[in-house]
Amino acid sequence: MREILGRRRMPRSSLRNAALDCATRWRWPVVPGVGTASSSSRAPGRSEACQCPDADCAVPGAHPLDPVLLAATTDPRMVSWWWTERPGASLILATGGDAPCALSLPAIAGERALAALDGAGVRLGPVLATPTRYSVLVAPYLLEELGELLYSYDRVPSSLRFHSAGGYVALPPSRTGGGMVRWDRRPVAEGPGETPWLPRVVDVLDVLVEESGSVPDTGSTLRY
Repeated sequence: MREILGRRRMPRSSLRNAALDCATRWRWPVVPGVGTASSSSRAPGRSEACQCPDADCAVPGAHPLDPVLLAATTDPRMVSWWWTERPGASLILATGGDAPCALSLPAIAGERALAALDGAGVRLGPVLATPTRYSVLVAPYLLEELGELLYSYDRVPSSLRFHSAGGYVALPPSRTGGGMVRWDRRPVAEGPGETPWLPRVVDVLDVLVEESGSVPDTGSTLRY
């Protein structure tokens, strides 16, 4: 790929490679995330602090700041420029629209959910993992569709989170305040030029709700 005119050619970082893969190979809109930094005043159990102005940021290093989420794009020139300027920026996927949506849950519940879905013969797509959270990527869904599905449950644990239009998740190999993001299940395309296969939200929701309810509910604050 040709570099932007006027700039010296620079080695690609692993994050830049991953961002360009998402944008050009999978056609997933991405945007740089805010970074993290060591902090002597960090909260107990938090290894790194967010570089955003919020001292109590719930998702350190795992959210966009500047540019904002609405700037997410698949334009390889823009993506290349962003990660040339900020090679250590975390990689943020803007969920919804034509891009994948996601459901995230505590790591212990996520491990159990994957085992249960595998045992039931449910085909899974990409799955993200940090030391504390798992995120299951699913085909795009509308909030109205999700609302109809959730209406049938007596209770949906607040530890189960939904990332659709206007939402985001951090992708590998981002470093966040909760640790590195990795692929537990890697994206797999069914053919050349195809985007990675994704299950429907209805195919995984029952198990994710059940397993999320099997671990202590931490309340409304999302911690990665």
